[in-house]
Amino acid sequence: MKNSESLSEVHESVDTSKRTGWKRILSFIGPAYLVSVGYMDPGNWATDIAGGSKFGYQLIWVLLMSNLIALLLQSLSARLGIVRGLDLAQASRNAYPKWVNIPLFGLAQLAIIACDLAEIIGMAIGLNLLFGLPLIWGIGITIFDTVLLLFLLNKGMRKMEAFIVSMVFIVGISFLAEMFIVEPSLKEIFKGFEPSVLSGDALYIAIGIIGATVMPHNLYLHSSLVQTRKFERDNKGIKEAIKFNFIDTAVALNLAFFVNAAILILAAAAFYKNGLHEVAEIQDAYKLLQNIFGNTAPALFAIALIAAGQSSTVTGTLAGQIVMEGHLKLRIQPWLRRLITRLLAIIPAFFTILHFGEDALSGLLILSQVVLSLQLGFAVIPLIHFTSDKLTMKEFAIKTWVKVLAWISSIVIVALNVKLVLEEIKLWGSEGGWYIYVFVIPGAILIGLLLLYIFIYPLMSRMKQNQHNAPHGEALDIEHIEKINYTRIGITVDFSAHDRNTIRHALIQGGKEASYYLIHVVETAAARYLGNEALDHETKSDQENLNKYAENLAALGYTASTHIGYGGTVNAIVEISKKNDLELLVMGAHGHRGLKDLILGTTVNAVRHKVTIPVLIVR
Repeated sequence: MKNSESLSEVHESVDTSKRTGWKRILSFIGPAYLVSVGYMDPGNWATDIAGGSKFGYQLIWVLLMSNLIALLLQSLSARLGIVRGLDLAQASRNAYPKWVNIPLFGLAQLAIIACDLAEIIGMAIGLNLLFGLPLIWGIGITIFDTVLLLFLLNKGMRKMEAFIVSMVFIVGISFLAEMFIVEPSLKEIFKGFEPSVLSGDALYIAIGIIGATVMPHNLYLHSSLVQTRKFERDNKGIKEAIKFNFIDTAVALNLAFFVNAAILILAAAAFYKNGLHEVAEIQDAYKLLQNIFGNTAPALFAIALIAAGQSSTVTGTLAGQIVMEGHLKLRIQPWLRRLITRLLAIIPAFFTILHFGEDALSGLLILSQVVLSLQLGFAVIPLIHFTSDKLTMKEFAIKTWVKVLAWISSIVIVALNVKLVLEEIKLWGSEGGWYIYVFVIPGAILIGLLLLYIFIYPLMSRMKQNQHNAPHGEALDIEHIEKINYTRIGITVDFSAHDRNTIRHALIQGGKEASYYLIHVVETAAARYLGNEALDHETKSDQENLNKYAENLAALGYTASTHIGYGGTVNAIVEISKKNDLELLVMGAHGHRGLKDLILGTTVNAVRHKVTIPVLIVR
């Protein structure tokens, strides 16, 4: 069943088999660029600007380490999707008990909301800087980018990738231009690549940089996006796909690293060098750039910020779809999924502005990246387990040296996060507050135990290989089928040209042995208010017309009775169906869609969800 595949609407939608040479390599290029925009989103900007302005070039080595870890983990993610044809969420559902997948989904969703929060704030700040739009209005406007996502999904995978790459290009060109304006010291940049001991604010910002670079939802996304490429599923085809996707990943993530390094270097050269060590806000960076370099750099800065936020929004939505379908086997409409995520992210942004003021948004931005980092272990540890497993990956399981590097990376991430959590709890504890002991410490212990369980469980049990991943379940064996004889059939009519066809289909189902219940709902104001006591002209006319249908059917040898409902169409039809113990309901559909659905309503769809009997829809 195709719908069992990750992102089924675009699964294997890009055919690579008919291309040769460079065209074949280029046909694999794309997934990593979609992933790489997450490494250049407004959250990265906030952590890079804070790091550069506060500590100069000191944290460039953290950026490089994060990029190398990201390259390793994203290549493992791509390998999982190519070899097993599963995304990380589906593989987790196969490997772990059902109850574990619920908190795993919750944590992954929290990371996506944190990421989306960064896009919202970045987009609002960009609009404010360019057009002077108040931040709270900018945040409200961001809800409408759902339309952009739907448009891109309908245009196909390649067009979506082209849009994302163009956004990345704008970001890259903007910062390249600014680098020429700033003229940083190369000697100091190279010195920044020397590792140093981190604590306090430096540790907090470093973990924010790691969370902003090695984004957990990007691991889910990459393992799914590589499945949009169609190739031969033999050993040669899989090896080639892994190789070309690694090239795609290496190029895309290194470009992302240069953009992030450019932001940090820009902040260090423009602010730290001039003694402006507390520039942690994007707005401050913009204003100071304007004072120091004139109007060119800040305008490019704001355009790049909007482009980065918009492109990251698209990838965050896709990741949300993947984790929900994979962990919970729950599939909902992409626009609804996007809307829910966006609303959950908008709420803290609105609350922060209303309660703490606009100046607090920058702190919220950095906090969102720290939340991303705290969730990393729950994605990274399962990923290493899955790609190491020779039973499911066969000869494509990762080599020992890759496994060692991967586990070292995960230990570094988890250790830094544990250190940060302990430092923060100690700090909060010194300030007092009962909530630390009631909520924070027990919560931290439970999350720590879950992380330990996720690490140990795959070592103690064999991975399940053939579990079905579709949200709909598996196909059943169809055995001997007996004819169903319906004896109580409801027919909804509205006295339009469609009625003849609706009644004809109902009579075919039951023949002359069945009883037919002709149903019509009066929707006048009087009917809604007075119910069966309504005696207005339309009610009387509808009853007469219904009687004519019944008499017509009686003359043809069929048994029919009339049933009038009042007020709400859906509830009235459902009530009549239940009251008369109907076995089948036949309804006519007018075929309107889109805006007409919103104006006229979707009766058929609503009714079929509220009744427990079969519904035959006639066009």
